[in-house]
Amino acid sequence: MSVSLGALRAFVLRVVRRGWRAVRHEWRAVVVRPLRRLWERGLRGVSLAVFGALAVIGLHAFQQTGVGGGVVGFVGEVRGDQPLWVTLLRTPVSMFVPAVDLPVWGGLPRLLLAFALAELLFGRIRTLAVAYTVTLAGTLGARLMVALGPERLGGLPADVAHAVDTGTSAAIVGLFAYTSVALRAPLLFLAAVVPTVTGSIRDLDLAGREHLIAVAVAVAIGGVLHRRSGQVVVERPAVVGGP
Repeated sequence: MSVSLGALRAFVLRVVRRGWRAVRHEWRAVVVRPLRRLWERGLRGVSLAVFGALAVIGLHAFQQTGVGGGVVGFVGEVRGDQPLWVTLLRTPVSMFVPAVDLPVWGGLPRLLLAFALAELLFGRIRTLAVAYTVTLAGTLGARLMVALGPERLGGLPADVAHAVDTGTSAAIVGLFAYTSVALRAPLLFLAAVVPTVTGSIRDLDLAGREHLIAVAVAVAIGGVLHRRSGQVVVERPAVVGGP
């Protein structure tokens, strides 16, 4: 009995030590390192995140005007029934176009945190590249599902092609997923990605499927770019994004 208790105690201690090391690693990677970069670079280090937040606020306000809704729709509304070249041109703007039926202020903290964290750690260029890639992947995935049709597994009915794509949310959850994989940060993934994934699986509509595609692509990109035997590969912002 004493041997069993000793083995159990040793097992629990090992689990606690490993858990503490994991939490300490994630705290340094997700909180300490970005805050140090922010202290060194100031607001210039999160200029993309600030621009994104201001763009969302400005586009939302413009949408409420008489002509604003039509103009914002023309430059940033992405749907499955558009020509592909139109989708490619509008996708960069669509990342900052808030959904008309959702409160814009509720999503701003997540947008700021997702873009700021990625920008401080990986630079502006990579942050924009990941956000654009996962958003476009969700859009193209939706097109493919509509092309498959409802009679095939994973397909969607043709009328879904008229629905507007997810906008900022796919970029946000994609950046959180990418950062979690790059930093080996499961707690960040659990807090920032899993709720969206759970909700998307529960309501497997167009937006939900696009979110799932965005997360899958972000995880794949992070796994490929940061695969060095579990080590975190973090680029210097001055090199990747430029001042």
